[in-house]
Amino acid sequence: MSDKAPINVVICWHMHQPQYHDLGSGRYFQPWTYLHAIKDYVDMAAHLEQVPAARAVVNFAPILLEQLDDYRRQVAAFNDGTAMSISDPLLEALGSTVLPADEEARMQLIHACLRANQERLIDRFPAYKLLARVARWMLKHPAALGYLDDQFLIDLLVWYHLAWTGETVRRQDLRIQRLQDKGHHFSLQDRRELMQVIGEILDGLLPRYRALAEAGRLELAFSPYAHPIVPLLLEMESARQAMPEAPLPDGQGYPGGEARAVWHIRKGKEVFERFFGFVPAGCWPSEGGVSDATLRLLEREGIRWAATGESVLRNSLQHDDQHREDTRETALFQPWRLPDGELACFFRDDGLSDAVGFNYSDWHADDAVANLVHHLENIAAASPDPQRHVVSIILDGENAWEYYPENGFYFLHALYSQLAAHPDINLTTFSDCLERDVEVSELQSLVAGSWVYGSFSTWIGDPDKNRGWDMLIEAKEAVDRVLAGGGPSPEQREKIELQLAICEGSDWFWWFGDYNPSDSVQDFDSLFRLQLANLYQLLGETPPEYLAHAFSFGARDGEGPARGGVMRQGQQ
Repeated sequence: MSDKAPINVVICWHMHQPQYHDLGSGRYFQPWTYLHAIKDYVDMAAHLEQVPAARAVVNFAPILLEQLDDYRRQVAAFNDGTAMSISDPLLEALGSTVLPADEEARMQLIHACLRANQERLIDRFPAYKLLARVARWMLKHPAALGYLDDQFLIDLLVWYHLAWTGETVRRQDLRIQRLQDKGHHFSLQDRRELMQVIGEILDGLLPRYRALAEAGRLELAFSPYAHPIVPLLLEMESARQAMPEAPLPDGQGYPGGEARAVWHIRKGKEVFERFFGFVPAGCWPSEGGVSDATLRLLEREGIRWAATGESVLRNSLQHDDQHREDTRETALFQPWRLPDGELACFFRDDGLSDAVGFNYSDWHADDAVANLVHHLENIAAASPDPQRHVVSIILDGENAWEYYPENGFYFLHALYSQLAAHPDINLTTFSDCLERDVEVSELQSLVAGSWVYGSFSTWIGDPDKNRGWDMLIEAKEAVDRVLAGGGPSPEQREKIELQLAICEGSDWFWWFGDYNPSDSVQDFDSLFRLQLANLYQLLGETPPEYLAHAFSFGARDGEGPARGGVMRQGQQ
């Protein structure tokens, strides 16, 4: 134990999903929002509840909050008999009395029930492993589908949802344990019981986070409403600050981008307050996308702190005459502000954050946490005044855990328990750091970038990504033209702005290009074009012909990135 005061450590989990909901038809095209809810979001709340001394920051994308609430209401209505269907086809099939008879629909269900981590979610359960083996054979031999009865599909659906159930639920809920023990030949009553469990998880989820925040054990923060890359809305040319030679979309940038950025921030705060009852102090700008203009805008909108990636700080220090010679150790472990600014910007420790996201999943939990603690002890020992410094561990709060045994159960419990009890570590939040003696230094300017490589290369500069921006810009010009004409009613204008916001989200551009797995790229390509087509229809215009054709196809089979493309590391 050191004689010095403990060093501040903040763990920040970012939760977000894009809009999988087609506002026109009401249908959900992907199930990831509710699947992460019943597996990851519920577990993340439970681990904090189980270690009273632990503290963390959880950042929610507002468009995710709305989808979670929509699922909650739909499942509740289905379970109490006031609604006969659910707009998510996978979830509806789980609870439906009659499964689809159409062969194509049955093949789609089989394919959907295989979208899970083979080692951690499928092979863990022998009954599910056997079903998955038969299902894969069936996908290769579709002519044999007629020999499969409904019971196979029923068992496959039940096991898929059992595998996607949070570990904290699995260990406590006797209904889940009974279904696992039964193993096969699940009845309609079994499925309805599982639907009840899912409904209870969804119903209690956001109130649990709110209760943790109200108890002072959790800081809740937000991102702009539909998760747009704000610096690119404000000034598309800012991408060249970190990528000077990057080809950018044709034209003069995103039309009316500042007004759209303000809309996303204000709408995001409004949605956040509706669910949690207070205005957030902090913001994880979508994908940690920052620039001078972005931080200034967030400050004008009442935000006290933001955060981004380590590489943004490194790039910025190289252009700062006063701090060019600062070492990583003296620069990284403190927040920074712009001249004459008050907003504090924290910077992610890429090494520690990526170790949690990518490396520790294959370690024994105790060894992984011991390694992390050892790094934090070294940082604290090297600091002459550790209480004035803060180590920021920031990462995706949903996608890493399917690569860990038992959904990260042992790792997360050990992580919170050991950090909360360590005498040289003060596990805290960003807002509390600003209330303490944490030093905030002044940076002349930020080099615009994101948490991924310190640039915007994940969202712009690639031919497919730029093509997506061209489509979005053309749609925005159509919006401006129609709204300037004064035709739409206030209610219709609100629908148009909401649909435009969905199209401005970052996830579409994340997936475009030849880096990601082809099946995921095709999913997002088609959904992006659908969302744009919906926007044109709201405008009363015929969608352009090119929206009927795919334009991004992804990597060839077997050439996709680690973690299936849903996660990336902060540095190359």
